[in-house]
This record gives sequence, C-alpha cells and structure tokens, in this order.
Amino acid sequence: MTSVDEVRYLRTEASMAFPHGRLLALRAGALHVLAPDGWDRVGRTAAGARSISRVEAEDWCETEGWALDLLDQVPL
Repeated sequence: MTSVDEVRYLRTEASMAFPHGRLLALRAGALHVLAPDGWDRVGRTAAGARSISRVEAEDWCETEGWALDLLDQVPL
C-alpha cells in the first residue's frame, strides 16, 4: 500500500514552448504542474505525459534551472 503523501512525477512531451516538456506531480489524486510561481493545480488527466522517477524529476529540474527543493513542495 502506498502512502497518501507519496508523489508521482510525470513529464509531458516536448513542445516548441517547452523543449524538455513540463514537470507534473500527482499527489493525493490532485495533479499539479510546475510553473514559475510554484506548483499550480491542473485538470485530472495528464494525456501524453509519462511517469518518471524522482531522480529523473531531479535531472529535469537541474536541466531547466529549477531548485530541487520544489520537488518537496507539491501541495496536498
């Protein structure tokens, strides 16, 4: 059984606006996207996004220049 506080990370497909895709987080059934002002809640589906590990999410943050501590700030 998984913990309610567990976060699953996803990455969207690359696009012209986001060449490395966007980072999404799923926590307690709520989907969030990492935006310039922090995590923003979005719809319930992540069509086309693929699940990634925490390490891959950290790599994405480093590539995009985001602080790694943001991964620990996904809202409940």
